[in-house]
Amino acid sequence: MRSNSNSNFMSSFNRKLALAITSRVGTMACAYLFAAIALISLPKAISSRDVIVIVSWVAQTFLQLVLLSIIMVGQQISSEKVNNQIAETHAAALAEFEMAKMQMAELKQISAEVNELLRDLHSKIK
Repeated sequence: MRSNSNSNFMSSFNRKLALAITSRVGTMACAYLFAAIALISLPKAISSRDVIVIVSWVAQTFLQLVLLSIIMVGQQISSEKVNNQIAETHAAALAEFEMAKMQMAELKQISAEVNELLRDLHSKIK
């Protein structure tokens, strides 16, 4: 029983920590900060005059560090768009459903009236 509560605590803690880190790293402010940090080592990479060092700086330092945040921001924007589309589709579907319910009620009323007319007609024919 105790290990289960420890497991639940750790799972909850891990989720909260991951969410806190993700929400901060996935911002353009963080991308600018990472770019500034990466640029600190740029002069050393350039002064080495070694193509491999410069390419490594671009690929491993700048791109990986800065693009991480930018990609996360892009994913957030895409996710928001999808969520908005889902909400709009849901609202439209609910509106259509309500309209169909109203039409069904009207059809039931018309059917009841037609049945009443048919009963009257049938009784008059006899």
